[in-house]
Amino acid sequence: MVVGVLRLVFHIPHARSLKEKRGVVRKFRDRIRARFEVSIAEVDAQDLHQKAVFGVAVVSSKASVCDSVLEQVARAAELQEDAVLTDRATEIIGVGDELYGDDDEA
Repeated sequence: MVVGVLRLVFHIPHARSLKEKRGVVRKFRDRIRARFEVSIAEVDAQDLHQKAVFGVAVVSSKASVCDSVLEQVARAAELQEDAVLTDRATEIIGVGDELYGDDDEA
């Protein structure tokens, strides 16, 4: 099993209140959930007006699938109209393979 994690940091220049920020956050989160089969949540900076940090996760049997899906999400983030993507980081993690061995050998 492979888990892919993407961290996205946005600057929301026009947000003057947390209410305005929440609207941008909700719109982006809902759009990503509907378009891609991923989990997404705001994970940091919830009390700041102009900054939003998201965590995105995807699980697959192949690292290449995780990487591809997260790259598509990152591209969608770059096209976000209401916020500016300022940082992104991706990590692909293998889980369990070394514990159980290769199933193909059984």
